[in-house]
Amino acid sequence: MSDLAYNLSVVKSKDKALVVEHGEIKSPPLSVEARREAGFYLRKLQQGESLSMPVSRPMPSIGTNCHELRIDDRDSFWRIIYKIYDNAIVVLEVFNKKSNQTPKQIINNCKARIRRLQ
Repeated sequence: MSDLAYNLSVVKSKDKALVVEHGEIKSPPLSVEARREAGFYLRKLQQGESLSMPVSRPMPSIGTNCHELRIDDRDSFWRIIYKIYDNAIVVLEVFNKKSNQTPKQIINNCKARIRRLQ
């Protein structure tokens, strides 16, 4: 396939961009399986699919269209907080959840990142 044909097919794609703020969000030590699962669900979001429990839950305490992707990994429970925009999925935070409630600092960090994006 020529470069031109390849570039045209990319431009026509209706998938949303996946945005992770470089330098702000560090990749935690997820297992290979957990990384694949997270990638699988993030790809579904990019393609416009809606996820629901038990995979994802809304996080109105952070903002509209904000959700928590839930990834169980051996002895850890990883959470990926994301916001859905018309043209992008923005990852706001990735963390290891150790209690039933999302830590206030995580919520505050996500709100601050949303403000910076606007």
